[in-house]
Amino acid sequence: MGLMSKILGGGGSRQPTDYVELTADDLATDEVAANTRVRIAQLGEKSDVIAIKDAVYDGNIVIADITRHTTSDRTMEHITDELRQVAQEVGGDIVQKDDDQLIVTPSGVAISRERLDG
Repeated sequence: MGLMSKILGGGGSRQPTDYVELTADDLATDEVAANTRVRIAQLGEKSDVIAIKDAVYDGNIVIADITRHTTSDRTMEHITDELRQVAQEVGGDIVQKDDDQLIVTPSGVAISRERLDG
C-alpha cells in the first residue's frame, strides 16, 4: 500500500462523483489568517510600481506581469532598479522569471534560482 493510499484510505478506484469541483467563490481568502500574501500585479506604466512597492513594504510577495515591456526597454530598466532597491531595503529578494514576470519578496523570503524538476 503506497503513501497516498494510506492518506486517502482504501485503495479502491475513485469515481468522478467522489470529487468536488471548487470555484473562486468557494475559497474565501478573507477568512484565511496570514501574515504574508501573494499579490499579483501588472506593470503597464511606471506608476504601477507604487502599488508593488507598497505591497512589498507591507510584507507581501508580488508577482508582476511585465509582458508589456521588453527586458531591454529603458523604462523596464528603471522599474527593475526601483524594485531591486525596495527588495534590498526590506531585506527581501527579487528575480526576473523569463521575459514575462518579476517576483519581489519581503524580508525573510528568498527566491531559489533553481527550478523544480519533476
